[in-house]
Amino acid sequence: MKIYNTLTRKKEEFVPIEPGKVRMYVCGPTVYNLIHIGNARPMIFFDTVRRYFEYKNYKVNYVSNFTDVDDKIIKKANEEGVDASVISERYIEECKKDMEGMNIMPATTNPLATQEIDGMIDMIRTLEEKGYAYNVNGTVYFRTRKFSGYGKLSGKNLDDLRSGNRSLLVTGEDQKEDPLDFVLWKPKKEGEPYWKSPWSDGRPGWHIECSVMSKKYLGEQIDIHGGGEDLVFPHHENEIAQSEAASGKEFSHYWMHNAFLNIDNKKMSKSLGNFFTVRDIAEKYDLQVLRFFMLSAHYRSPLNFSAELMEAAKSGLERIVSAAIRLRELLPNAPEGKLTEEEKTAVDGYVAKFEEAMDDDFNTADAIAAVFELVKYANIHASETSTAGISYMSEKLQALCDILGIITEKQEELLAEDIEALIAERQAARKAKNFARADEIRGELLAKGIVLEDTREGVKWKKA
Repeated sequence: MKIYNTLTRKKEEFVPIEPGKVRMYVCGPTVYNLIHIGNARPMIFFDTVRRYFEYKNYKVNYVSNFTDVDDKIIKKANEEGVDASVISERYIEECKKDMEGMNIMPATTNPLATQEIDGMIDMIRTLEEKGYAYNVNGTVYFRTRKFSGYGKLSGKNLDDLRSGNRSLLVTGEDQKEDPLDFVLWKPKKEGEPYWKSPWSDGRPGWHIECSVMSKKYLGEQIDIHGGGEDLVFPHHENEIAQSEAASGKEFSHYWMHNAFLNIDNKKMSKSLGNFFTVRDIAEKYDLQVLRFFMLSAHYRSPLNFSAELMEAAKSGLERIVSAAIRLRELLPNAPEGKLTEEEKTAVDGYVAKFEEAMDDDFNTADAIAAVFELVKYANIHASETSTAGISYMSEKLQALCDILGIITEKQEELLAEDIEALIAERQAARKAKNFARADEIRGELLAKGIVLEDTREGVKWKKA
């Protein structure tokens, strides 16, 4: 199995630290709002990576955090007049709902930054003792130039950054030893949550959070660190500097980064009016379609989101799911018989193609092409074969779908009167300001392939 390593800029054979085990850390979202489809891409892709490792019989320790203390969270909390924890807890729950809709497996651990403050203080102390950190009036900075490997992930040169007047900190420039030093700990401001530390009542910098959570749940050295390419610099670069300065060991052996998601060939932005949350997409499509769409391109290729491409993904997904359902339906009435050598060779060939694609830097686009080949073969041959042949095709197709996170079980169809009854219950819940129940009902209907549209004429529904 080969992985493109951002650190070395080449594909490398995957060799785990511990045979048969994978230690994997993926940066999770900052929970101040509903997650957007840009957040969804790494979630879906790295979940698929994890599934493939497990298919290959690796035991995966998969850690993905929630950043639950941040300027954006604090800002929203102040706007609503509530504690920051109210905001973070609310959107962690909403994020988990969306992840479930996208069929993302729960992580082995979902650590919260606010629950790991003691570990962060300990690591900062270690960095201070080793001369990599210094305190100025309660703000602790990392001495970027002292870490000789700085820039090895991003390929950025410190002198070039300085001459380009690039700063890693918004405020306090005048008190830093070097403009490129970054914050490990900062004093509280009025109305902010804070924790006591040897330097000041305050809170950690963003970068130190992931270093500490990774160390606690995976150890000082990990196999794979993943995230979106927007995190390469400064976040992941700073993680390397902190972690390796503290431990004296290589932090992560492999660094994986997915490319950006564009909307109709433009960068997603609220100002352009092309910003979509996962929840927005769920109003029009089953989130399985979004998942399939995300996997239809190689993870290192920029992915363009459009209505046309989503429709194409919907059609492709339906072909696969319909084939899986048909195989199961054919099985009870198929004649008894043994699996033929020809059938086994053909099906195994498609599985091998799938594995070959996934072994080559998790090329999900080519893997899906192999699934379509298997579907085509099954559609042509299944009705003419025995129970053993159908069972084998079904088993292998299901295994590949499980890796991709494609659900093939047919949802029980709701009768029109049942749908109308749930819509009426939802309307009553909204009237009573029970928005949680209203959202729950929308989700229940969506899970069964029913999309609701709130119009001036009332609520309309259609099949996804």
